Amino acid sequence: MTLLTDYCMQAIAKSGFVEPTPIQSQGWPMALKGRDLIGIAQTGSGKTLSYLLPGLVHVGAQPRLEQGDGPIVLILAPTRELAVQIQEESTKFGSYSRTRSTCVYGGAPKGPQIRDLRRGVEIVIATPGRLIDMLEAGHTNLRRVTYLVLDEADRMLDMGFEPQIRKIVAQTGKPCTGVPHGLEKLKP
Repeated sequence: MTLLTDYCMQAIAKSGFVEPTPIQSQGWPMALKGRDLIGIAQTGSGKTLSYLLPGLVHVGAQPRLEQGDGPIVLILAPTRELAVQIQEESTKFGSYSRTRSTCVYGGAPKGPQIRDLRRGVEIVIATPGRLIDMLEAGHTNLRRVTYLVLDEADRMLDMGFEPQIRKIVAQTGKPCTGVPHGLEKLKP
């Protein structure tokens, strides 16, 4: 855990965590080195923090957002419920580093989501359909995205989101290089 920043360590301590879970202890070093990875673990095993904390460190290592910049970290989730859950963790842990995030999903008013995107946020957590709506309407862009997470990627593919994911990935600044077996069809 020494690879994490002081603010991450402070957030972990205040949350009452004593030691990393297996998915975290294996995922953090790889994510912090900028490596592509697939993490598979049970619900409640700490998967969200396995990618979120390295994402916060990544944001801290990037130039600050300027007017008109899109996010640095993009986290896609298959459902609004999962997206909201991730956003809660992002808000809690991001507050230690003053990292701003927003959650973009269907079934909710677009106004507050548009306002957040226009103000500029370092992290966007989104469902594919609503994110594409926001991109097509010009409310954000993905040029600054250099840290991409597909949470529950298998479920998104099962739900038929492959075309949307392809469209989104093609607009990011993150090249899709080492795509593991089973997800290679997402490679642009």
